[in-house]
Amino acid sequence: MIASVLPTYSRAPLTFVKGEGSWLIEADGRRFLDLGAGIAVNALGHAHPALVEVLSTQAQNLWHVSNLYQIPQQQTLADQLVDNSFADTVFFTNSGTESCELAVKMARKYWYEKGHPEKVEILTFEGSFHGRSSAGIAAAGSEKMTKGFGPLLGGFKSLPWGDLEAVKAAISDETCAILVEPVQGEGGIRPMADADLQALRAIADEHNLLLILDEVQCGVGRTGKLFAHEWAGITPDIMMVAKGIGGGFPLGAVLATEEAASGMTAGTHGSTYGGNPLACAVGGKVMEIVAAPAFLDSVRAKAGLLRQRLEGLVADNPEVFEEVRGTGLMLGLKCKAVNIDVVNAGYANEVITVPAADNVIRLLPPLTLSEDEIGEAITRLDAAAKSLG
Repeated sequence: MIASVLPTYSRAPLTFVKGEGSWLIEADGRRFLDLGAGIAVNALGHAHPALVEVLSTQAQNLWHVSNLYQIPQQQTLADQLVDNSFADTVFFTNSGTESCELAVKMARKYWYEKGHPEKVEILTFEGSFHGRSSAGIAAAGSEKMTKGFGPLLGGFKSLPWGDLEAVKAAISDETCAILVEPVQGEGGIRPMADADLQALRAIADEHNLLLILDEVQCGVGRTGKLFAHEWAGITPDIMMVAKGIGGGFPLGAVLATEEAASGMTAGTHGSTYGGNPLACAVGGKVMEIVAAPAFLDSVRAKAGLLRQRLEGLVADNPEVFEEVRGTGLMLGLKCKAVNIDVVNAGYANEVITVPAADNVIRLLPPLTLSEDEIGEAITRLDAAAKSLG
């Protein structure tokens, strides 16, 4: 008999009933150090007082009205995002998957309105993850996500990761955009080199293509900049964000230049829940905190310390770990042991990590992780590794 919850997840035998900062408390009272943050979602940790306060206040006033009306909290958050990014305009969604859907529609509609309905193809990269909608799985193109869900949505061409020559060779009269994650998350914490991002921007400019960045996992302070592409000194035409922007409340967005968004006029897109007062009140407070220069400075400092300590962990456990990869507080441990075994050993030592492709475990802690908690994280990860040695 099928479970009442559709069994599409292989869930760990853990039931968390409370969260406090970087910690999750299991129903039996055990305290787990959370280095997953709900897969990079709880950017400010669990039950952050400022987020609790703003959500509680908003909940006592207004939850939902729909986008048929003006929503002041949405306007405030849109202004914050525009003021702190390349973008001229923002559309709010409920998830990264929804953000992907709009980004694809926006790019294709742009060229349709320019008199080029044939320009529908989007170049993507192997190992990518853009959500689990029809567009998202078609964009990623991996058999694991697409098998059994055909016919796939057309108009995507998946290329080898970081292969700029393949990008140039793939461009045709039907190409409308390039879609890339500055740091692949599900793909195994694989950052694209700054020089390669710069080259993709140059290729897009040379061939009059739109550049779409998926910063759903790597954005909102995760790399030590507000958005990961800032490290390369480039700007996209369209950008997808979600996860950390809501600090745990479901919220996503698509940011775009005025030009790239020019095809999206009244009636071309919508969302019943997107940009609701509750989500945007929380998102506004997240942005207020995370976009502050001092906060981003602290993320970079903690990221440097964590990486240094992880390098030592790898050196001390060469039979379990191979290397540290990633940037900021979006780090991965490439494993020699089976990564799921390492994750499970972590559970036994009350520390949470997240598996990814390429036999990697992801470390995506709250951006508020303390130096003492970094030390505790290394202690627990070392104990987990030694239990496998």
